[in-house]
Amino acid sequence: MKRNLLSSLAIASLTLCLGASAMAQNIAIVNGKAVPKSRVDVLAQQVARSGRAITPEVETQLKEEAIIREIFMQEAQTRGVDTSDSVKSQLELARQTIIIRELFADYQKKNPVTDEQAKAEYDKYASASGGKEYHAHHILVEKEDQAKSIIAQLKKGAKFEDLAKKLSKDPGSGKNGGDLDWANPASYVKEFSDALMALKKGEVTTTPVKSQFGYHVIRLDDTREPKLPDFNQVKPQIVQQLEQQKLQQFQEELRAKAKVE
Repeated sequence: MKRNLLSSLAIASLTLCLGASAMAQNIAIVNGKAVPKSRVDVLAQQVARSGRAITPEVETQLKEEAIIREIFMQEAQTRGVDTSDSVKSQLELARQTIIIRELFADYQKKNPVTDEQAKAEYDKYASASGGKEYHAHHILVEKEDQAKSIIAQLKKGAKFEDLAKKLSKDPGSGKNGGDLDWANPASYVKEFSDALMALKKGEVTTTPVKSQFGYHVIRLDDTREPKLPDFNQVKPQIVQQLEQQKLQQFQEELRAKAKVE
């Protein structure tokens, strides 16, 4: 009698332990079906990727989200919605998307951008940005006669910025009085850059400058030696750019190797 009682107590104790362990792996039981904690973990990862912190309040919301999803899924399965051809096709596309995303993440993890590669890219940019930077204003119009009229008005004392706001067809600079800010002449089309570099500080082109965009009236405000940001300031952007380039090359290589009939 005593042995049976002790045996029963041991079994009860073991059952309680196993039950507590099972509950630790699940967040709830919905209509007899367990909702595993791993679902909440996946939802938390998605939230974290968006930049949000996983606070206790957010974790509670995620648990409720996992539970309500299970309730909806059970209802969908009861109605047979999950077996439709449309759902099967969408699930396959979603499966492909997830696996492909993990493939790319695995490739980037195993092929990181090194500090040497990032520095080499920075040095290449610095070399290409050599020479002076020019601060200029311009007015862009469609016809040569319009540009000549603007030049004539400027000679009579009209304000360059006012004419640019009123007449320039350049959507980027026109509203700012024609201000192009600081830039390397190489960033402009050849006709524009040649005319710009021929000007002295404060000068305005005496004849319209024709380019593929129309006719320009250009004023050179100032020049300076290029001021590049410190490598460490732009390193994250450089690394991100190189990662994208590597990933694109990886994708192109896979496509090139594939036998498509």
